[in-house]
Amino acid sequence: MGEHHLPDAGTGPEPGLRERKKRETRRRISDIATGLFMTRGFDAVTIADVARAADVSVNTVFNYFGTKEDLFFDRQDEMIEAAGRDFRDRRPGESAAAVFRRRFFENLDARSYQTAFHEGSEAWTRTVRDSPALTARSREMIRRAEDHLAGLLAADTGAAPGDIAPRAAAAMILAVQTSLVEHIADRKSAGETLEEMREDVYAATARAFDLLEHGLGGYAAAPPADGTGESDGAPPAPGK
Repeated sequence: MGEHHLPDAGTGPEPGLRERKKRETRRRISDIATGLFMTRGFDAVTIADVARAADVSVNTVFNYFGTKEDLFFDRQDEMIEAAGRDFRDRRPGESAAAVFRRRFFENLDARSYQTAFHEGSEAWTRTVRDSPALTARSREMIRRAEDHLAGLLAADTGAAPGDIAPRAAAAMILAVQTSLVEHIADRKSAGETLEEMREDVYAATARAFDLLEHGLGGYAAAPPADGTGESDGAPPAPGK
């Protein structure tokens, strides 16, 4: 699910059939494993448990997945590539901040798993947060996505070696997305329905991306020394 397999060119239909069967087997094993992890907890399930439930050998499981964490995050490559793909597919004149704003709203509309704004996300969130191994892997995936996006930004802008801008921009983009996903996951885990939280989630998304696009500016400025409550002329923070 997180990897892309292509049939060998010019060798007829059989390799395509083999690849489809491999994808189906990989997906089936991952789906069974994920069900076990979400029911019993990631740390309580062994690879042998997964193999037994999927009616395959332990070696077969490892043929498709390098680690136990890969069974749960079977779309990790897809998730890491998503930021780069969105950046490459931006519209004419569309900035990096603008394209990620647009894509996040599109994913909210689609109730994509990438936003946690979908039914069942609370079970996924609980499984990850209850497992130090999955929490660590989740952070690693964010770091890898940041590295990938920073490289694309540097190449696209012709940044000189040592220029901090691509790295800082990638970090800010991923931080906004991660903060929003965690905010949504927290509310879903607290028992809110998608409709109950929808208006607030869309408003929070707009405000977060306003901050990304326009900068922190006067956000969280200390009160002026004269105590009048008047600002020193700095523009208000977006959404304030």
